[in-house]
Amino acid sequence: MRLRFLAIDPGTGGDHCPAVFVDEETGDLVFQGTTVSSSADLDQVAEHSPIATYESVVRLPARMRTRILEALSDIDSPPVQ
Repeated sequence: MRLRFLAIDPGTGGDHCPAVFVDEETGDLVFQGTTVSSSADLDQVAEHSPIATYESVVRLPARMRTRILEALSDIDSPPVQ
């Protein structure tokens, strides 16, 4: 798997940041974010999509929406900083 960086949280200082990557072999997206640990949130997710033991639910800040859309709209472009 070769991951290519697409975008990072514009509101971060650069460490431990929410970010988005693409697997260049499969086109899969890889998200780095805060692990959701709230049982209420996880229960709500599981109501619609059961969470397998090998899966994680992550939270990305709303300000990442634009960055993610920009990155996806032109996946061949340079990373969004």
